[in-house]
Amino acid sequence: MTRAAIIAAMPGELKPLVRGWQRQRRNGVDLWHLRRDQREWVAACAGAGQAAATRAFAEIEKDGAVTIAVSAGWAGALAPRFRAGATFRPSGVIDCQTGERFRVARCSEELWLVTSPRVADAAEKRRLAAAYGAGLVDMEAAAVARLAAMRGIPFYCVKGVSDAWDDTLPDFNRFLSPAGHLHLGRLLAYLLPRPAYWRALVRMGENSKKASRGLAVHLPDLLDERGYIGKQNGESTLRR
Repeated sequence: MTRAAIIAAMPGELKPLVRGWQRQRRNGVDLWHLRRDQREWVAACAGAGQAAATRAFAEIEKDGAVTIAVSAGWAGALAPRFRAGATFRPSGVIDCQTGERFRVARCSEELWLVTSPRVADAAEKRRLAAAYGAGLVDMEAAAVARLAAMRGIPFYCVKGVSDAWDDTLPDFNRFLSPAGHLHLGRLLAYLLPRPAYWRALVRMGENSKKASRGLAVHLPDLLDERGYIGKQNGESTLRR
């Protein structure tokens, strides 16, 4: 049986993809299941960061072994050519905390994504681009890549760009809980008297939605040789 684990941070990242899938919440992890014949796709979100991605992966494995691991979701651009709203397939992932590098299965384009322990602002994006030669930044992919390597299974990565390389955004790190969850109420209270951020955040919201729609298209194309997920009558289906 083929069992693909798709790990993201927030439910909004996967919303267009998992529409119509069976959903449950277990041990603080949001899970979506779709199964046809001997193929199963399981998506999970447990929050931002490598620890949260590891929890999400572990929750999926409670129901059976994983044969394919995918890091999906939003990423920040580290260079102008990675435009907000677009979707990309990195060829490798770098953990900036350990220096580990993980190659992605069957990807010809040379594009590195760096995983950071913090949400990167514009200055940090410039530093990461210079230090690692990477084009994208996220907070989870290295954990998924490491777990796949430990199990000897293929690792894939598909990311939609939510914020441009030079966007001026608030420091989201101060509103993330230790478990990787965003304190939305605290963030809104902070933003209300700071209109300088409003336009950039609206743009980020629009680009994030566009990126999520792109993920819903590119993920099925990526895994179609194992089991294709398409759209019929507004619902997701898994086809041989």
